[in-house]
Amino acid sequence: MDAPFATVQNLESRWRKLTDAESAQAEVLIADASDLIKVECPRWNTANDATLTRVTCAIVKRAMSKPLGIEAAQGASSASMTAGPYSQQLSFSNPAGDLYLTKAEARSLGGRATRAYEYNPLLRKEAP
Repeated sequence: MDAPFATVQNLESRWRKLTDAESAQAEVLIADASDLIKVECPRWNTANDATLTRVTCAIVKRAMSKPLGIEAAQGASSASMTAGPYSQQLSFSNPAGDLYLTKAEARSLGGRATRAYEYNPLLRKEAP
């Protein structure tokens, strides 16, 4: 297996000190994020090491961040709070903690894989 693009120490230096359990989770997510980069961005090998490390850490940080810092909010797509006549509605960008690349990150890694499709609207499929 190829070495991942970042380490737990890289993530901690960009974010915060992790607990032992979080470090174990981060190690797995770093390997997954490195694989995601290779699958989504076929020209990843043209990016420099610093870019690969930065993007990998950003992906993992997004996945490990709990909405509002509340463990119970993980998986919730929105929250509403009301106090007297005041209310606040929040929507979370990654409530399930999925691994994903932003458009800017994909661009910095050489772009996503592109696919070409052909569709002929004049061709009809005959009914059986």
